[in-house]
Amino acid sequence: MTTLADPPTDDRPDRGTRQAALWATLVAVPLTLLVGALLFAQLSPGAPEDDEPDAPVAASTGPGSTAAVELPAPTLAERPAVVCRALLSKLPPTVRELAQRPVTAGAEQNAAYGDPALTVTCGGPPATAAPTDDVWTVNAVCWHAAPAAGAMVLTTVDREVPVQVTVPTVYEQPLQWLAPVSDAVLSAVPSASPSAIPSGCSPG
Repeated sequence: MTTLADPPTDDRPDRGTRQAALWATLVAVPLTLLVGALLFAQLSPGAPEDDEPDAPVAASTGPGSTAAVELPAPTLAERPAVVCRALLSKLPPTVRELAQRPVTAGAEQNAAYGDPALTVTCGGPPATAAPTDDVWTVNAVCWHAAPAAGAMVLTTVDREVPVQVTVPTVYEQPLQWLAPVSDAVLSAVPSASPSAIPSGCSPG
């Protein structure tokens, strides 16, 4: 009996498919490795983002500035100079939340706090207070208030050596900023003679 053999199989399409798959694998594997290497380089800690040098950091400004505050320092006579040095030694390191800053001149007679700077100057001219002007008593020290550009200027009127505090208008209720300065004034600056103290001054 004659057995019919299976018809011969043409394997050329299978061979072509296998070759195409092989080429695809040869191309895909290096490409995958390259993409993985790039991702690793980007995500690695400390990897530089670009080759440009770091930009310079700007000088500190704003509330936390510690730059020196420019203040005049006129020459004082011997007695006021002694009194002012005593006052500066008594001033606190902060006025409320404002930290003390250096000054450009006269560190023995000037002080500054915060930014914008609240300033304290000792030994300047006395206040020019009219008889009808209000005089404010803060912690047993009498102050005369006068507005200035962007600030309130408060000057003692009952002390042997005048002390002036300039409070920028951004700090509300300027008299409240005087308490720690008044304490230093009271302990370091002697009272003026009674005849020189305005009638509106009522120290505690």
